[in-house]
Amino acid sequence: MTKTSRVKQAGWQVALLLIAATGFASAQAAQPKPAETAPIAPPASVERASVGDSPDDPGPLATDLSSAITHAAIRNAARKVADWQLAQVEQKFNQQWTFAALYDGMLAASKTTGDPRYNGAMVRMAQRFDWKLLNNRFPHADDMALGQSYMDLYMQTHDPLRMADTREVMDQLLVRKDDPSKLLWWWCDALFMAPPVLARISAATEDRRYLDYMDREWWQTSASLYDPAEHLYFRDSRYFTQKQQNGQKVFWSRGNGWVMGAFAKVLEVMPADYPSREKYIAQYKQMAERIAFIQGKDGLWRSGLLDPSAYDLPEVSGSAFFTYSLAWGINHGVLDRAKFAPVVERAWAGMLSHIYADGRLGSIQPIDGQPGKFKPSASYVYGVGGFLLAASEVDVMANR
Repeated sequence: MTKTSRVKQAGWQVALLLIAATGFASAQAAQPKPAETAPIAPPASVERASVGDSPDDPGPLATDLSSAITHAAIRNAARKVADWQLAQVEQKFNQQWTFAALYDGMLAASKTTGDPRYNGAMVRMAQRFDWKLLNNRFPHADDMALGQSYMDLYMQTHDPLRMADTREVMDQLLVRKDDPSKLLWWWCDALFMAPPVLARISAATEDRRYLDYMDREWWQTSASLYDPAEHLYFRDSRYFTQKQQNGQKVFWSRGNGWVMGAFAKVLEVMPADYPSREKYIAQYKQMAERIAFIQGKDGLWRSGLLDPSAYDLPEVSGSAFFTYSLAWGINHGVLDRAKFAPVVERAWAGMLSHIYADGRLGSIQPIDGQPGKFKPSASYVYGVGGFLLAASEVDVMANR
């Protein structure tokens, strides 16, 4: 956002017109209870720019994919989806959380397929943004999500420039004092956005202050939003008392997908001797059991996890992050392979059934903060990122 009041005012006028035209405001701007008021979200014109679409006629579904858990089949699907998405949005990349999840997936796609094009596109992206994060809403976790890709790219070369700005922002976070009246990470999605960045900087610098800060804030969020009876996370405090049509509590698929993805991202770089590691493992395994139990017959999960009959379509972004996380748990010996591999295999097959002939990955819920409905063609970059992360771990499963 520019600093001149005239441009700023004009930008907000455009954003307001867009909100009026679409009929809904950004879910990221939605406020929970007053004690947890969040910083103002970016204008919809920025956050939603080029993030995806829902055409009435997306064309036919793909017929050249196999759900076999083999390297050839998995890599064929990953390449097909990654190629389509990269062609659609490379010239439209931005620094928002939406694209940050895609970048994580693109980096994984290069490792999965052996094709350096996706990694190269991520280097070009980072250079375009001078390896910097958005930082006009500090300490908003969404604006830190891009740091995951920067840190993964840093580990390839150890060029100090690649992590300099991200570390500077995280250093600001370390000296921030908690406000007893509001959580830092008041919505469960935030656990995917900021904690993996802190964990990666801690690993890269061998400085546990970053991990300790993450640890303290994670468990404050968990104490507020994790339901120990259901073993799922509320998206935020607005949903503590809300119910689905069938009377069940409201647990949003993608919100819990973000959390499951965060477990994999954090645990993969957390030292084995970190004091609270077993606490993360315990909660992760509780959630994994619950997620596996409520899997749909088609292998996927609905937008509202505990009232699947209320939603016509499965929701692929939440399903993708579940698949990624469960496969990661199997590959790292945290989850029992005999029990969870069939869950992952069904989920992988289910996601492939929503890929179109041109590589579009459909049935992805648009930006939101709660369960909702959408078109079969709906495709958004964060869901593709989750799918490519899932492909990377399912491909590892194929080795075993």
